[in-house]
Amino acid sequence: FPETHGVTFRIQINVKEPDTDVLLKLLFHLPVNYPSTVPEISVNSAQLTRAQCMDVKEKLLEQAKEHLSEPMVHDLILWLQQHLKDVIKQSATVSNEKTTLSKGRSTEDGIWMLLLHLDHVRAKTKYVKTVEKWASDLGLTGRLMFMGKTILILLQGDRNNIKEYLILQKTSKVDVDSSGKKCKEKMISVLCETKVQAQHKRFQMFEVKEYSTLDQLQKEFETAGLTTLFSEFVPPLLK
Repeated sequence: FPETHGVTFRIQINVKEPDTDVLLKLLFHLPVNYPSTVPEISVNSAQLTRAQCMDVKEKLLEQAKEHLSEPMVHDLILWLQQHLKDVIKQSATVSNEKTTLSKGRSTEDGIWMLLLHLDHVRAKTKYVKTVEKWASDLGLTGRLMFMGKTILILLQGDRNNIKEYLILQKTSKVDVDSSGKKCKEKMISVLCETKVQAQHKRFQMFEVKEYSTLDQLQKEFETAGLTTLFSEFVPPLLK
């Protein structure tokens, strides 16, 4: 607050709550024409979240507007001591609603599926471990599939996590080049990125599998209800 105009003072109050004492640090800046205008208020507390402090401040300003033209700081502090519990409780329900909303949004995005084709893998053991770790960290299920020289990664999970996986796959040194130096994945193609439909089966875990024939690979896709995905994207890779 610009100290030159009006008066600024800090007040610390301790509000006793059933579970814990809340120490509030309040900063009031009284403008020159106070109390005809409301003070500027800042609220800080180690026991409250940033959002709760903002809510407390909003509520104090609402109260201040009701006391215009009469000295109000003392009243505001009394009001806060009596009502802090309600403000915090309200703040918690609002933030819960917000999280439920954002959760709702992500489920609305639904579960997504990603099919990747890798041109080659030189350091296979390391590569497999890395992909398994990423899938596990991001809560993705699916398959890393080897059939002859064909390497496919099929992933299912939250859309944001799938995007995160792609970033890791493209920006991390996950393999080695012909001279054995660590290198980023340059030869990767995204064959398909789509929402998981009702007819698709959900993979329960992430597994690494080897197939000796195209039939075996095709069965893996068929079992997961992904026959169309297979016929559209896999045979062209083998030509």
